[in-house]
Amino acid sequence: MPPNSPQPRSPLAEPSSSPVLTQRESITALLKLLHERTSFVVTSHARPDGDAIGSALGLMHLLETMGKQVTVAFADPIPPAFHCLSGVGRITAQLPETPPDAAILLECDRVERTGFLSRDFDRMAAGMTINIDHHLSGRNFAAFNWIDPEACAVGAMIYDLAVASGLPISAEMAGCLYAAVLTDTGSFTFASTTAATFGCAQHLLESGADAAGIAQSIYFSNSPNKLRLLGTVLSNLHIDGAVSWSCITLGEMERAGATVEDCEGVVNYLIGIAGVQAAVLMRQTPALDQFRLSLRSKGLIDVAAVASHFGGGGHRNASGCTLDGSESVVTERILSRLQAACELRLVAAPITSPTLLA
Repeated sequence: MPPNSPQPRSPLAEPSSSPVLTQRESITALLKLLHERTSFVVTSHARPDGDAIGSALGLMHLLETMGKQVTVAFADPIPPAFHCLSGVGRITAQLPETPPDAAILLECDRVERTGFLSRDFDRMAAGMTINIDHHLSGRNFAAFNWIDPEACAVGAMIYDLAVASGLPISAEMAGCLYAAVLTDTGSFTFASTTAATFGCAQHLLESGADAAGIAQSIYFSNSPNKLRLLGTVLSNLHIDGAVSWSCITLGEMERAGATVEDCEGVVNYLIGIAGVQAAVLMRQTPALDQFRLSLRSKGLIDVAAVASHFGGGGHRNASGCTLDGSESVVTERILSRLQAACELRLVAAPITSPTLLA
């Protein structure tokens, strides 16, 4: 297991060396910290996805079962697909004015990843920071760090925490955690999916999670504007050998009437092409000469390493980063890395000329 640091320190200070804890020791130490405190703020990364939202709400339900006071705060809006989750209406866009006893950050490798200003988190310094993450790019930035890259989702880590607490898993908690696991495993298709993943899902369904209802909301309730966006992304699709890519500009998003949230999951269509081993969707940001990249891969192609090269991070098969430059410059930079990653892992195959699928 990766290093963890249960000893309280200055909340935002770089942790000192500490003993490596097993999974059970990490959970035991974290439960002790939770029981010792009364009030919490829970947050996750900007542009929240299913794991961020489901994990935060699932943890909220767990903490409230413990009798704790909890605020869940996200800097960015919650996509409509997750409005079905219990407690979503309680999510606020502001950190609490009164510092809680602890601030819990999920799926973040640093405070800035939340989208909140660092000075706002400085107000949380009266308590302590707790970092729970499952990304390869996870860092020990908090007073207490529990990082498990083997976990299929942070939602699965919160599930393990709930089971270890001995408290009942309510239907509300189960639904939130099931949504987290469902989405972060790509509907149980990613390599992170194991027998334990299905065991977790089974228990959550037995505890009251509505699998059909959650899937209906997440996958079968797309807005017309998202489908128009998808049409534009697919019309801009390029394939070169084992790599596919597409780009969406601000102007194209505006014409589709789409939002940033509508881009969630679109890159999965690019990696779903036969013969393609790595894919990237490039989305122009309001900075104009800047693009947010969503990377996907199959098998042993490590897009986390590619994203890390550009200051991003994530998982082996699903990562992201941000690049500055024009569309042509950004495209050239990311494609050279993706093609190199594929060449390292794939048997040489005939390379076709770049194709624009109309």
